[in-house]
Amino acid sequence: MNIAIIGLGLMGGSLAIALKKLDFINSIVGTDHNTQHQKDALELKLVEKIVNLDDIKKCDVIFLAIPVNGVISILNDLTDVSKDTTIIDLGSTKELIVNSVPDSIRENFVASHPMTGTENFGPHAAIDGLYDGKVVVLCDLEDSGYIQKTTARKIFKSLNMKKYFMRSKEHDRHAAFISHMPHVISYSIANTVMKQENKHNILALAAGGFRSMSRLAKSSPNMWEDVFKQNKSNVLEAVELFEIELSKLKENIKNDKWEDVYKTMQEGNKLHDILE
Repeated sequence: MNIAIIGLGLMGGSLAIALKKLDFINSIVGTDHNTQHQKDALELKLVEKIVNLDDIKKCDVIFLAIPVNGVISILNDLTDVSKDTTIIDLGSTKELIVNSVPDSIRENFVASHPMTGTENFGPHAAIDGLYDGKVVVLCDLEDSGYIQKTTARKIFKSLNMKKYFMRSKEHDRHAAFISHMPHVISYSIANTVMKQENKHNILALAAGGFRSMSRLAKSSPNMWEDVFKQNKSNVLEAVELFEIELSKLKENIKNDKWEDVYKTMQEGNKLHDILE
């Protein structure tokens, strides 16, 4: 297979590193709207060369590792690809993207969301093993063509990813609670502290808890603005339900209801019985 990757940051760059290890991959080329990212990707040898859209269309598989609004835009430029071409997006939202795929290439398209990443971005953030052992959610796969379904399954299996299948609408609601809401909270925590504490105190006192809670605030604002826009209703629902839980805990602390505070924390502990 000849692979093209549009977007050579954390996700696209890490994907390139992983794909190089597969014996059925012949070549990996790519592009990025950021010219510095193009230079960095070549220096880091993430791709063999930077190519234009016409060359990308000639590849067997095209990965879209760009912000979700960019995915929708670029799909309109790919309507003349071969019927055998597989287009796979890696976006964090799915329903609006799926609904925006031009009818002429719907069978070419596979909607995926690899549940992996870090708070860093750009080609220098690309790391080996980012996809290994992680979950990938494949949405509305029944609407993809046979070749495309087979190709996507083969690639993700070869990357040692765990495949889950669901409808795009269902995915977006789940992702709002498990991925998108935590980013909203992390940005808010970072801004709350920055507005109350000077840099010296933050540096001196910030320990593991604060660093863990605020880590996601390093994530790309460009990418997450698009995610919040596309999944607005689900994100708002998740944030509002979080606010209810936070208000309950706040009131119990305020009113010295320490037994209820303890119960709340004990219930929260159960999450890690699932995760572990």
